Amino acid sequence: MIGVLTMHLHLPTCLSLKEKRSRLKPLLHRLHREFNISAAEVDCHDAWQEAVIACALVSNDTAHAHSVLQKVVNFTAANWPDMDILEHHIECL
Repeated sequence: MIGVLTMHLHLPTCLSLKEKRSRLKPLLHRLHREFNISAAEVDCHDAWQEAVIACALVSNDTAHAHSVLQKVVNFTAANWPDMDILEHHIECL
C-alpha cells in the first residue's frame, strides 16, 4: 500500500517566496523526522501565501497508512498555527 496525503496550505503572513520557503522547510523536515514519511512542496511554487505539500508512505496495511496520514494533518494543524490547512486529501493506492 502507498498512502498519499495532499495538503493545500495558506500562509497569511508570508510576504515573499524566501519567507515562504523558510517556513515550509522546517515543516517538511519535521514531518519526515516525526512520521518517517516523504514530504515535498508539489504546487503553488510561485505563490507567496499558498503551498501544496504532498506526503507519502509505504505500508502493508491501508488502515495504518490512513491513520498515520491523518495524524500528519492533526500534527500540522496543532504545531503550525501560522499555517491554515484549506483542504487535505488522503488516498491509499
